[in-house]
Amino acid sequence: MAMRRVLMTSLLLAGWSIAAEAAPLQDAILPASVIFATSTGYWKDDGNAPAIERAPTGAESVADPEGKAAQRHGYYKLFAVRQPDRTSKVYLQQIAQTETGPAIASTIELQEFSDLKPYVTDIRPENSNGIIKEPGLFATVYLKSDPAAEPDGWTVLIDEFGDIIVEKATN
Repeated sequence: MAMRRVLMTSLLLAGWSIAAEAAPLQDAILPASVIFATSTGYWKDDGNAPAIERAPTGAESVADPEGKAAQRHGYYKLFAVRQPDRTSKVYLQQIAQTETGPAIASTIELQEFSDLKPYVTDIRPENSNGIIKEPGLFATVYLKSDPAAEPDGWTVLIDEFGDIIVEKATN
């Protein structure tokens, strides 16, 4: 009986090591170039409103293919992507809550940040209490224009009408 246990254990361990070696590495869920991200804010519309106004073509559509207007809602995602020169680009996404789960409604690059060629050091939401009850977004992006400088705070604000304002924080 002891010999049988040793044999079974050896086969089991050998099988696990072979399976571990043969299993391909899974694709990364989040690319390594995404250095900071926050999901915050809230949006809703009647289903006929366009995605974020400055959205480029190629954004995923979450509209009803049958053309029926249905109320949509979701949240915003703000994230920084490191570029090869170590500066960052900052993107804003509208994420729709659908019956099948979250779906990207639109993605835009916030050109105000790209023009600065910043070194992003952090992105923070207005608060960490979860979903807010009023439409809009307020988040702070901390960045440096020179790697040796102290970071400055820049606010990203989306008002109840969907207008996007990016400006240096005034504390």
